[in-house]
Amino acid sequence: MVIQPNMASKAIAEVWKETVEVFQKYNVPITEKALQVLVTENTIKILLTELNKVVGSSTATCIEGG
Repeated sequence: MVIQPNMASKAIAEVWKETVEVFQKYNVPITEKALQVLVTENTIKILLTELNKVVGSSTATCIEGG
């Protein structure tokens, strides 16, 4: 699964504990709000790249619909 901007930081951190450090680095609160609400458009791209790298996920590891 690829971490996406519509996901909540709390849900991401619960599944992937290693993402907490990335959230702290970017001062993103662990909350039920979607990432796209919590950070700017410029930051979201960098944040998503780093989060997905930490969890070892990318669009190449996922198939459409699942």
